Amino acid sequence: MSVQEFLRNVNCQPVVQFDRNNDRLLLLDFTEANKELTADIIDDTARFSGYIRTKLQTANAKFGIGGYDEHRTVYSRSKVFDSANGEEPRRLHLGIDIWGDAGTPVFSPLDGTVHSFAFNDQYGDYGTTIILQHEINGYSFHSLYGHLSLKDLDGLTEGKAVKAGDLIAHFGVPNENGHWPPHLHFQLIIDMEGKHGDYPGVCKYRERKKYLANCPDPDLLLNMMRHAI
Repeated sequence: MSVQEFLRNVNCQPVVQFDRNNDRLLLLDFTEANKELTADIIDDTARFSGYIRTKLQTANAKFGIGGYDEHRTVYSRSKVFDSANGEEPRRLHLGIDIWGDAGTPVFSPLDGTVHSFAFNDQYGDYGTTIILQHEINGYSFHSLYGHLSLKDLDGLTEGKAVKAGDLIAHFGVPNENGHWPPHLHFQLIIDMEGKHGDYPGVCKYRERKKYLANCPDPDLLLNMMRHAI
């Protein structure tokens, strides 16, 4: 059985508090097909935050969600995603984003340990980042949580044990989350390739096959996308 097949069948705890019977979940599109999202909005964190807040309020949604395998224009806002010598920039998103209020609690879906963490403090980067390692029934993989609150790193140590359902973090404010509207970037990674506290959450389109093979669909654990409207 592949890791992907295992993830599809493993029992896990919710990553965020979402009541499927009462809460609404809004699918958000950050591709060039979304003509509402102009460069003036994308390049201004306050306006970008206001745009998302308004979309959620209008839909009466607790969270916005989406983004796996999505080719996104929004990454033009940061040089972090540019390549040297005019080569193809990184635009293909490898995780699922859950958009909501700063301070929203984040929970571990499975038992694991803290693999690594960092404050990736560049404009457009992850900001506060935590990566967990999971070893379950002979399967090894990682879960990455980006755009968190800086206080979530207080007292954290590599190798610390985490139980399924444990509170591990919160959605960060822009000056702690890489200067994005508050949200969680949730990503699954099979092989960390020697990286610590960071792993690409966005790749070049020509590297799509390689990265999607190493970063399975996060909804295998979230089980949220089918509830989006």
